[in-house]
Amino acid sequence: MTDLNHLEHDLLNQVEAAGDEAALETVRVSALGKKGSVSELLKTLGAMTPEERKERGPLINGLRDKVQTAIVAKKETLAEAALDARLSAERVDVTLPVQEGPETRGRIHPISQVIEELTAIFADMGFSVAEGPDVETDYLNFTALNFPVGHPAREMHDTFFLAPDEKGERKVLRTHTSPVQIRTMTSQKPPIRVIIPGRTYRHDSDQTHTPMFHQVEGLVIDKQANIAHLKWILEEFCKTFFEVDQVKMRFRPSFFPFTEPSAEVDIQCSRKGGEIRFGEGEDWLEILGCGMVHPNVLRNCGLDPDEYQGFAWGMGIDRIAMLKYGMPDLRPFFEADVRWLNHYGFRPLDIPSLVGGLTS
Repeated sequence: MTDLNHLEHDLLNQVEAAGDEAALETVRVSALGKKGSVSELLKTLGAMTPEERKERGPLINGLRDKVQTAIVAKKETLAEAALDARLSAERVDVTLPVQEGPETRGRIHPISQVIEELTAIFADMGFSVAEGPDVETDYLNFTALNFPVGHPAREMHDTFFLAPDEKGERKVLRTHTSPVQIRTMTSQKPPIRVIIPGRTYRHDSDQTHTPMFHQVEGLVIDKQANIAHLKWILEEFCKTFFEVDQVKMRFRPSFFPFTEPSAEVDIQCSRKGGEIRFGEGEDWLEILGCGMVHPNVLRNCGLDPDEYQGFAWGMGIDRIAMLKYGMPDLRPFFEADVRWLNHYGFRPLDIPSLVGGLTS
């Protein structure tokens, strides 16, 4: 009896002293495992006489039950303590501002955003997007667009020429996206309604010019396209893009080799307070060039100018981005300054739409 009391006292003390679940499991195995001290006592019951078993059995089974109960209680206590420690260590102060994740910290470049805006606007008018390579042949970049031999635009001071190939022909970095117009007219049958956003290259660099910049051109070819249609498209575009109810535009005669007649388009604006506001004021600002597609260009694409006609326009994406979002200098567009992008960039989920708003 004294030995059982001593063993009980010793085992209960071990259970109480266990500092974690691993230590408690060690105590359980030493007492109740196959070769544990209590288990060994239970094995002796079979060799006892009925009188001894009647006396010793309840004592040994009682010891087993007490140890099991103590282990279960200790395990619950350790689990609660572990949970409290975890809750304390992982506690979150819900009054702190939520940290932005990478999907919200990132910014869309203004050029990419404006291209999406242009696409949304012209898609609503029934236009599709056409694309072409940045490196073009002299024929597609100049000759097919009615640039005569000796035209200043062909000279080295305007154009980036590549080294001559084995045939002695020099390709160029396209000076405009107009070669895609030629590619489109030679690969598709009218009616054609496309816009062509993309990179272009010219040897020029200052506050409002960079050697690489972005243009968007539009092209419409069918049997009834006329300059009144062109005027309506440009007016609707300007109202939607600059988000004004009304715009006043003027078309000034100009010259482009690939259009006839040709015009430069000004939009009415106000420059008061150092800000440019459209749809009001008495000033004018040039924003694009346009005209009816030259008959020679149609012929170069295999189209009969007596049957088909069309119009085209082009504008600088960088320039209209500067005008809309108040950017004073073009050069930071291409300097990869994260601070500038954080200031002028757009959130990734701010997808332009005519329903939700271009800049909502």
